[in-house]
Amino acid sequence: MTGNRIDLQRPDAPELAARGPFAAGVRTLELVNRDQIDVANVEAGKPHPRKDRNLTLEAWYPASGVEREEQYRDVVLRDGRTRVTLKGRAIRDGEPAAGGPFPLVVISHGYPGNRFLLSHLGENLATKGYVAFSIDHCDSTYDDKGPFGSTLVNRPLDQLFVVSEIDRLSRDGGSFLAGLVDAQNAALIGYSMGGYGAVVASGGGVTQEAVTHDWSAPDGLLGMHLSGSETHKALPDPRVKAAIAFAPWGMQRGVFESAGLADVSIPFMVVAGDADDVCGYDEGPKALFEQMENSDRALLTFRHANHNVAAPIPAPAESWNRVEWLDFVPFDHYADPVWDSVRMNNIAQHFVTAWLGLHLKRDAAMETYLDLTGESSAGFWSLDESRNQTTAHSYWKGFQNRTAAGLAFERRRPGR
Repeated sequence: MTGNRIDLQRPDAPELAARGPFAAGVRTLELVNRDQIDVANVEAGKPHPRKDRNLTLEAWYPASGVEREEQYRDVVLRDGRTRVTLKGRAIRDGEPAAGGPFPLVVISHGYPGNRFLLSHLGENLATKGYVAFSIDHCDSTYDDKGPFGSTLVNRPLDQLFVVSEIDRLSRDGGSFLAGLVDAQNAALIGYSMGGYGAVVASGGGVTQEAVTHDWSAPDGLLGMHLSGSETHKALPDPRVKAAIAFAPWGMQRGVFESAGLADVSIPFMVVAGDADDVCGYDEGPKALFEQMENSDRALLTFRHANHNVAAPIPAPAESWNRVEWLDFVPFDHYADPVWDSVRMNNIAQHFVTAWLGLHLKRDAAMETYLDLTGESSAGFWSLDESRNQTTAHSYWKGFQNRTAAGLAFERRRPGR
């Protein structure tokens, strides 16, 4: 077990997984998206009820001071009832560091999930000069799980609302975010349904089949995200410059098709397991990657990994216990039967750092971490007597010898 730590780094972690030069700070924010359609209570043919969408966010940011062990208390587990304590190193309510504004990253969990599911990434990114906001999506958390249709409609709306609200707060002299965040330079990171939301928010409209399917939103509400519709054309936000989707849901269920995915033009990385039994692989994330033909895009594959690929934190100790109200052990929601979670987290931190460094910070040196042999097993480790790389060396940059096993990477430029 990991002691419920979210900040672990294995000795074989790839280079860019290491924490950056800043301490991480963390605060909890409450945002309200007022007067939204209450999708969970819509009935076909009747006026649509409305409500405020209350979104709790965890905000990680570069902080001054010295990191120390800190705790995240009362974190709800997948069973929807058990509350646990996670351990990290972000300074609660720490003083923001000088040197901003820093790029904005919005992190979006699966269905169900919560804002701590990808917290290893939030902390890690803050140390590298990003401000990361992870959302509790109402109707979609472990202890507030509403109808699936609400998640389908609201996920991309929540993500882009957060971009807009953080932009507003970054210009509010009374907010700790004033001058801290560069919201004109934003990225979306999503896991599973968060990945679905990132696709839609990035320009990938849904199909008519998805709008009318029996698992879709009531009364045709998903039509607002229909590919080619005026409402969806207006959705993508020019402040969002890049996206990353872990195990994105939808392609395998006919939610997306090539015509809609061709409207994604921002750089987009897909992370997938080729043994995913929830969203598939060839017909799911891989097809999604292939059909985003107008995007600078990448596909990172974990061979033999299932749906919990790289994004979820290591399973908290309490999740190892069976509960009577679930037909599976909560542990199964976090873990993979083949891959070690900390290893996957470290690899995710490495590639997220490279992708965002290239596309948000315009650091051309990050390209070398993305110029890789397709299969990691095809990379060749070759150093001379002075431990300098020879011309034959083709091992994945940033990985120690023998540590890139089980991975594949593909990059395609727009028009390919």
